[in-house]
Amino acid sequence: MTKRHISLLVCAAALVGSGVAAAAPVSVPRVLLVHPGESIQAAVNSAHTGDTVLVLPGTYRESVRVTVPGLTLRGAGRRATVLEPAAKASNECAKRGNGICVTGTRTTRLTGVTVADLKLTGYSRAGLAAVGADRLTVRDVSSEKNGVWGFAEERSRRSSYQGDLARDNGDAGIFLANTITAEQGAVDTQGTVVAHNRLEGNRIGVTVRRLRNLTVLGNVVDGNCAGVFLVGDENKPRAGAISVRGNRVTANDKYCPKTARLPFLQGSGIVLTGVEKSQVTGNVVAGNSGTSPLSGGIVLFKSFVGAPSEHNRVSGNWLSGNAPSDLSDQEGPGHDNAFDRNSCRFSMPSGMC
Repeated sequence: MTKRHISLLVCAAALVGSGVAAAAPVSVPRVLLVHPGESIQAAVNSAHTGDTVLVLPGTYRESVRVTVPGLTLRGAGRRATVLEPAAKASNECAKRGNGICVTGTRTTRLTGVTVADLKLTGYSRAGLAAVGADRLTVRDVSSEKNGVWGFAEERSRRSSYQGDLARDNGDAGIFLANTITAEQGAVDTQGTVVAHNRLEGNRIGVTVRRLRNLTVLGNVVDGNCAGVFLVGDENKPRAGAISVRGNRVTANDKYCPKTARLPFLQGSGIVLTGVEKSQVTGNVVAGNSGTSPLSGGIVLFKSFVGAPSEHNRVSGNWLSGNAPSDLSDQEGPGHDNAFDRNSCRFSMPSGMC
């Protein structure tokens, strides 16, 4: 060995010893496979940020609680990977009657979780429930025949629900709220999007309650008791700044009995109650017919605690076959709600078509 070789070896040893040549460990995202008969929750518990838990085709009887940021929980398709309730609750998510729970805390939101390509059915409360989430993505998920909601979230922001199916759930197919129980002002979602979903056979297709800065875009909302509900109240800040555009809202004429909050529902297309500064544009609203106070194609209605709907714009919609009217402004003058360029036949009061 020459003196030059010895010199190079000594230099390399010195660099390693000093840490200069030692590469920092790299965290490589993993794919954790779950086979039929195995526990999805066990795989989620062993996952790290950036990992994917891939659930292979089969029926899994459990509830899954996700608390790992940046985790992807994905099935093999919503006809192939099915989650149903277990006979005995094994975690807090199951005890609350939910299928998948995406759970942050009151002080720290859970960021960047994705749930995709699976089916949730038969849970007593919600197929998927998110609390304290940020940038949650729910994509190509079917949530059917759950006791209350298909998908529900509260205290969350920047969520994306796209390409999902919510069918035959006890209340809303998609339910988004500031909080489910407390009375407080509307929360800015910072751009949550509900887009290109199919919502059918539920009590209400989409409910947006006490939120601001949200988009409901390009959904098919059919065969519910009511299609889309934007709900506010007297709390400040007001609910509003919501865009409802390009949706197909048809034949939402199932009958649903009254609740503590609402009269019976039947034949409501898009309802604004107690919200402000929202845009309802470019929607097809047809065949929504009933005799509820909230029945009709697009309805503006004072909230049941007396908060008005004001400074909203309803424009460029195509409406047909809604009863008792295609457009209904039950607020009356003085609230600066604008109706323009809508294609329709009947309005209350007359003259808005």
